[in-house]
Amino acid sequence: MPKNFMKALLIGFGNVGRTLVEILSDGGQYCKLKDLNVSIIGIITKNHGNLVNSRGIDLIRALSEFEKGNFAAANPDRCDLDALNAVKELEYDVMIETSPLSIEGKGEPAVTYVREALSRNCNVITANKGPVAFAYSELMAIAKDKGVLLLHEATVMDGTPLFNMARHCLRGTRVTSLEGILNSTSNYVLSMMESGMSMDQAISQAQKMGIAEKNPMYDLEGWDSTVKLCVLVNALCNAKITPFEVDRNGITDITSDQVQNALRAGKHLKLICKAKLDESSPRAEVKVTEVEARDIFSTVKGQGAMLKIYTDIMAPFVVSQTDPTLPDTAYGIINDLFEVKDHISLHTNKAG
Repeated sequence: MPKNFMKALLIGFGNVGRTLVEILSDGGQYCKLKDLNVSIIGIITKNHGNLVNSRGIDLIRALSEFEKGNFAAANPDRCDLDALNAVKELEYDVMIETSPLSIEGKGEPAVTYVREALSRNCNVITANKGPVAFAYSELMAIAKDKGVLLLHEATVMDGTPLFNMARHCLRGTRVTSLEGILNSTSNYVLSMMESGMSMDQAISQAQKMGIAEKNPMYDLEGWDSTVKLCVLVNALCNAKITPFEVDRNGITDITSDQVQNALRAGKHLKLICKAKLDESSPRAEVKVTEVEARDIFSTVKGQGAMLKIYTDIMAPFVVSQTDPTLPDTAYGIINDLFEVKDHISLHTNKAG
């Protein structure tokens, strides 16, 4: 492996992790990624085995084996190292955290993985919303002290360059409030109910399409929207708020009659996230809201998402997204990998 390759440790190998590896391993199709120069030296899963190779894992083989259920015992890179020890012991430049969100565990064990990696002077990219929603202030303080990056572009609106845009294009402004539709599943279900489906039918359809999880309660009860709102407030507003401090309601009690009555009145039901920043503390809520047909949020259909950002200088502006797929989320990680690559190059040149 050439010296200029960036070594990455991948925690989690679910849909997002596998899509990321598929893209990184297909240099022919994605020619603009050729200069990224990232080598995955570890893939750690909870139930399907782990792979470690300091010179880089055979990604094609890893994907092929995983399709059959587990990494093969005969794979020379197979090892028994668990996630926490991998984070503590392996040599890598960046940890990519894609394990599932745990609300009950307040972001753990991902928060611990991120803390340990940052404490070792390693950069971190997380697609897991938990660390940013539950421990952003603490983790960012460690990152700044160690001179490394903690990035999380894929946590909200998938790969839409939201946080990257804020870092580079909102300098000198203060974000004062946020408003948006952030959960694709809930928005899709409400859209399908407008077309005449029952909620159960809409959920089943979303599951068949891969939009909704087998257990979609995080989405339908408003937890996913709440966690994303906390990520936005913490990262864009330098605040400290956790999901349990948000006034949260989901769509589980919404009936077809309510949806149709709103339509007849020229309105749409949407699960709207709002946050208001003042001098003391943020106030945040997630609740089903009737929006007028002329309201910009009424244009968000199906799997779409939209965020309206208010600042102290500019007029409100909108970032929108239409029907994201897994490659969108994977691109959020790729975008962050380029940021890490530039960060490492800058500090290497200064040291030289």
